[in-house]
Amino acid sequence: MALVRRTAKGIWDRYSASDPGLLRLMAGLRTVGAILLALAVLAPLGTSVTHLVAGAMTAMVATFAIQEKEVRGQAITLALGLPVALAAISLGALLNSRVIAGDVFFIVLIFGAVYCRRFGDRGTTLGLIGFQVYFVSLFVNASTSSLPTLYLTLTIAFACSAVVRFAVVPETPERTLARLREAFRARLAQLIAHQIELLDMDADSGEGPEKVLDDLRRSTARLHEAALMIQGRLDEGSRDAAAAALLQRRVADAEIAAERLGMLLLNARSAERVETLTLHLPSAPVPLTRRGRIGPDAGTALRRDLRALHLLVVRLVPDDRGTALPYVRNRLLGYREEQGLPQGSPAIQDCFRAIGEAARAILGLRLATDGAPDEEYDSPEVMRSREEFEAEEISISGEAAEAEEEQTGLRRPTTRAAVQVSVGSALAIVGGEFLSTQRWYWAVLTCWVVFLNTASTGEIMVKGYRRLLGTVLGVVAGVALAGAVGNHTWAAFALVVLCVFGMFFTAPLSYALMSFFVTAMLGLLYTLLNTYSLDVLVLRIEETALGAACGIIAAVLVLPVRTSHRTDEELGTVLARLRDVVSAAVSQLSGGPAVDLVDLARDLDTALDDLRSSTKPLTHPIAPLRARRQTARYIVALLETCAYHARSLAATAELVPSSKSVAADARLALAGRRITHNIDLIAAQVRDEEPDGIIQSGSSIASMLDSGRHEVLRTGSVAFRVLRHLQRLDEGIVGLARPLGVPLAPPEEGGTASAPVRRHSANG
Repeated sequence: MALVRRTAKGIWDRYSASDPGLLRLMAGLRTVGAILLALAVLAPLGTSVTHLVAGAMTAMVATFAIQEKEVRGQAITLALGLPVALAAISLGALLNSRVIAGDVFFIVLIFGAVYCRRFGDRGTTLGLIGFQVYFVSLFVNASTSSLPTLYLTLTIAFACSAVVRFAVVPETPERTLARLREAFRARLAQLIAHQIELLDMDADSGEGPEKVLDDLRRSTARLHEAALMIQGRLDEGSRDAAAAALLQRRVADAEIAAERLGMLLLNARSAERVETLTLHLPSAPVPLTRRGRIGPDAGTALRRDLRALHLLVVRLVPDDRGTALPYVRNRLLGYREEQGLPQGSPAIQDCFRAIGEAARAILGLRLATDGAPDEEYDSPEVMRSREEFEAEEISISGEAAEAEEEQTGLRRPTTRAAVQVSVGSALAIVGGEFLSTQRWYWAVLTCWVVFLNTASTGEIMVKGYRRLLGTVLGVVAGVALAGAVGNHTWAAFALVVLCVFGMFFTAPLSYALMSFFVTAMLGLLYTLLNTYSLDVLVLRIEETALGAACGIIAAVLVLPVRTSHRTDEELGTVLARLRDVVSAAVSQLSGGPAVDLVDLARDLDTALDDLRSSTKPLTHPIAPLRARRQTARYIVALLETCAYHARSLAATAELVPSSKSVAADARLALAGRRITHNIDLIAAQVRDEEPDGIIQSGSSIASMLDSGRHEVLRTGSVAFRVLRHLQRLDEGIVGLARPLGVPLAPPEEGGTASAPVRRHSANG
């Protein structure tokens, strides 16, 4: 029985890691549940198939459109959404026979729906409900005579959506955050498992090492993604601001410790020093050779301790009050203070120290989430760690966020997008009427969706391509499914429900796959409405291509936001956040005042995530310029490397006020000034300003600390780790200068400007 429970838990952990917080599963179940309940209520009332379709589509819209996290906010928005939906269906029915007036109103509605995004989640939701319900009126060919029945149908659909959301599949911020914490734990366990595979892999086994390294990169990125998702749910899901800040810090500690452990294992497995870029740039080579193999004794000890660390994360027996797990934890924590450290090379001993740091981070995470009490078999190391955690918890304090400049007029993103979508929709209406006077609205819908969650012309092009690809594949599936169900109404509804679940379950993963399920569902809906034909599905492809083309034309010609401009803006934000973290961390390490470095580090992570999203059109396989694609990937990878070292510096600096083993060193301020100076020069170049100076390079960071150098550089010391992160950060910033065209000083001269090189932005 115990084996069955462990197997089931292992399977659930793998799924939980693949769907953090079960957000995709819950979204699919909630939407499907609302549709099924609406059909179950409407069918006994003798509702026609056309109105059943309208009810199902409205229940779907009323469920997926709600994006607010607070339950009270969801209820208010859902209540406000019903009158908006009734007004939209009424206007759709009234204007159905008035072509010109209907088209003009549709464009005005589209403008208003997009413009409402400026009012936050509620404005976005109400605008989306208005647009989608008006689309439903066009799809079912609503008329004024059918309005009373449609009113009842929509009211029932909204009521069913509310019942499923608040009673059948309830969702609260606290539950979501708890599931996200569990997903973080599962992904942390996966990362350590891949690190064990890294230790075991044979450098001469062909494709084996590359697969392990790819798994290591992917699991590291997935852990970071889970940490960011927790960050986005902390305010609503925590009991107070102090608890949110505490959990945020513990998650950051665990992420940094695990990432650092992976880096040190790579170093230990290599015959020479491995650049941190290896962990962030896909397909980056790692010099693994027989000379880089770890000795048998050290390898056995490392495997044992990594498996013990994995056990601490998985905690298969959390209720066991025996001494096995505490004994393992105590032994690993002792490595932080050089107690029981196995023999080996400096690189190997660094790995054991990193295991100790990871064990401490896991203990802190457990204390923050479970509040584990003191245990009678706690070692002195565990007691000291608990005392450090308590001191950090007392010192937690928030700082006011900086106010950002608000853009106005056509510079405001929501206003610009509203104008662009309106122009694109007008073109789609005209073109769609030429293709079909009955189903022209498919072109408008495509034009609308390609603008959702996009911020540049490149993103719109990529989304339009994915929409068209998914539609073509969905047409093929729709033909097959329509032929299979024939005239079996409820079989068609069952397949529609499955397609809806697939649509919402895959939406965060692949827009093309989501479009596939949407089109397959439409083929089944046309079958239910007795309007199915192969010509209709072919027309669907034509209208989709037209709508995507109209959206791209509007994005290019009307208030365009070039991808290069967008990436440069995001790059400037990342550099500013990077400078904030480095400056504050070095200041605290140098004896300056304590600040909330975790918040600064998370702001950096958020900005870097935005930059990564904005460069996706440049790194997409369909991007025609290969050199630009490689440059964008290289810059993002370098920034990810710099962010890793900045987070590590911040984590170490956070220990200064409360730890007895980490002391401030005023000499570090000199190294920090050089790094922030170089960041300022690169940021000025990105803003198209003339850099006031040249990139300073040459002597290593360690050599800048003239006095007490040998003591500072003692291997394994905290000061040694700080200097190593500063050195890698310095090298990463200098590496950024070359592709971005910032003047460099020759290393051998250390202060003479070299000839400026041609400037490249983040887009190459």
